[in-house]
Amino acid sequence: MKKLVLTGAAGRLGSYLREPLTKMCDELVSTDRAEAIGKTYPGETYVQADLTDLAAMETILEGADMVVHFGAIGDEAPWDDILQSNIIGAYNVWEAAYRKGVRRVVYASSVHAVGMHVKTDVIDLDAPHKPDTYYGLAKCFCEDLASLYWDKRGVEAVCMRIFSAAQVNNARALGTWLSYDDLIHLVERSIDTPVVGFTKVWGLSNNDRIVADNSKAAHLGYRPKDNAEVFAKEILADTPPLDNKDPANMCLGGPFATVELGNSGVAALGVVDDRKEI
Repeated sequence: MKKLVLTGAAGRLGSYLREPLTKMCDELVSTDRAEAIGKTYPGETYVQADLTDLAAMETILEGADMVVHFGAIGDEAPWDDILQSNIIGAYNVWEAAYRKGVRRVVYASSVHAVGMHVKTDVIDLDAPHKPDTYYGLAKCFCEDLASLYWDKRGVEAVCMRIFSAAQVNNARALGTWLSYDDLIHLVERSIDTPVVGFTKVWGLSNNDRIVADNSKAAHLGYRPKDNAEVFAKEILADTPPLDNKDPANMCLGGPFATVELGNSGVAALGVVDDRKEI
């Protein structure tokens, strides 16, 4: 592939994708609104840009084969912030992709698009949207945007509904973990699968305590290897019995199911910022 674009390159998940993506193309253009991302990998260039600037997105996507879209506020936030970064920003990515002939958008969607579903239902990919926050609502919008641009404009999309792509440090993550290695594998399959149309896929590792059914995305060839069960003994030893009437314990969205709209959900998860450095 000649050119890939990665948005959100300065973020924690973006830091793990940059090097693998350079191996899939001649040129990787990483972009974020941060002033810099430090050293770049061979074949990678960095362009500072804001997703809310459609003209800038058009310039960056010129000549690109695909865009891997991870740029957004990665947490619940006030409505106006979510609107600008996560909704208008996503529209600009898809519209620029269409205008510049980009074949596919690989999108970091989220479990929070369906976060109010009960995890014991083990839903499949056809379960209706049931967002838990403004953040989750924006993911619903972007999945429908991806579907629309495929149906009406022929821009393919893979919407990866990422669960817990972070260190396993709580009982919820035993069923929702997505390891960084499996994240990379999922993005690679979302890029190199010959035909995807509009595809949704759960971003989950091969956990024993799986909370969603990925069988309807089998055509991607995503076969995760890691399993959060290796952390179970230690995690459960430090976890008191959970209240089974608390939506934070019963719903797929975890703490996002109970936070007030506009307030951080990540703060309750204890996510460790272990971004990759070079």
